[in-house]
Amino acid sequence: MLIAAGVILLAPAAIILLLRWVDPPITAYMLRTHFTVQDQGAEGPTLYYRWVDLDSMAACMPLAAVAAEDQTFPDHHGFVWSAIGDAIAANADGGRIRGASTISQQTAKNLFLWPAKSYIRKAIEAYLTVWVEVLWPKRRILEVYLNIAQFDDRVFGAGAAAERLYGIEANRLTTAQCAALAAVLPAPERYDAAAPEPYVQRRQAWIMRQMRHLGRGYLKETVAP
Repeated sequence: MLIAAGVILLAPAAIILLLRWVDPPITAYMLRTHFTVQDQGAEGPTLYYRWVDLDSMAACMPLAAVAAEDQTFPDHHGFVWSAIGDAIAANADGGRIRGASTISQQTAKNLFLWPAKSYIRKAIEAYLTVWVEVLWPKRRILEVYLNIAQFDDRVFGAGAAAERLYGIEANRLTTAQCAALAAVLPAPERYDAAAPEPYVQRRQAWIMRQMRHLGRGYLKETVAP
């Protein structure tokens, strides 16, 4: 019994260690989208996904994602406890359920889990996040995140997003385009980075201000090979 429990607990760590060097061919969120689109009988591919190494992306893309989603990313160890405390307090008050996910947590969730909001799922996500932080350098976390994040209805990763939404390679993305892509991350199935509505435009402008505030060298050590 103990051996079986140990295998169950350590199996995710073995997979995560492998993914330090092997680019994930698919993720849990991609599978969910694939089956959803398939059930709807929609035309065309169910997914658009093409891996692009971090060095082959415009430098503004990782900075935009960090500015939008997790400005403490270079310094934390997977969790921002003050933000988690604030989210728990807000949820306990009966308001809209809030998250407090770092990029590390979002990477673990997108790779292995489902989108439902529950404390059980968050607990599993936290366990996976610990292994991601222990076994991967920050550069790899950011690289995987930018390649598996959903940017549009069927589009996953900055490489596919650059091609599908702007008709260019990921290394040619402009600062405004990087900010627009980061702006839709909270709800990529609802918002359009290529034809942003006023809300996305406002968020895009805010992200660009944050990028200027952080500075181009903010992620220099984090993303260094």
